[in-house]
Amino acid sequence: MASTSDFRNGLCIEFNHDIYAIVEFQHVKPGKGPAFVRTKLKSIRTGKVIDNTFPSGHKVTTARIERRKHQFLYRDDMGLNFMDTDTYEQVIVQPAMLENNDLLKDGEFADILFHVENNDEIIGAELPQFVELEVVYTEPGVKGDTATNATKPVKLETGAEIQAPLFINQEDVLKIDTKTRSYVERVKR
Repeated sequence: MASTSDFRNGLCIEFNHDIYAIVEFQHVKPGKGPAFVRTKLKSIRTGKVIDNTFPSGHKVTTARIERRKHQFLYRDDMGLNFMDTDTYEQVIVQPAMLENNDLLKDGEFADILFHVENNDEIIGAELPQFVELEVVYTEPGVKGDTATNATKPVKLETGAEIQAPLFINQEDVLKIDTKTRSYVERVKR
């Protein structure tokens, strides 16, 4: 149990039959009436962000969440198969739990989120902030074809498609932001 005075960014709490991480919070003491804490909470399971106000001193149940780095092996009918490289234990994560999972290639690492108090139940997964993927197909860009920042679709080695600048060619390796699915830069080999 924790009270509103223990709130900090990243704290995971059980609220409305779900587990939420506190994204931001603000203690408010109005001139008239009791103090309260205004929060922005993000669901660990769904990623949905909600606003909620707690009375000052309100007790909440904290959730113990562990992040463990796992290596992606393959995908099949059961889901995404990962392995803990320390214990060699394999776990299956449902694709819906991992946002932008089409940017994940074999051998890449991801963080699997476990709810420790609930028999290590898998409640989510997160890709690293950036991944490097090779372009397998794109139309050639024509010089002088644009006035400003034009983009074209490129197909990556995992089968994912993103928008990239016109100067990108096949076999280029791109650094991609996994949160926004956007091109960051070309990687030099």
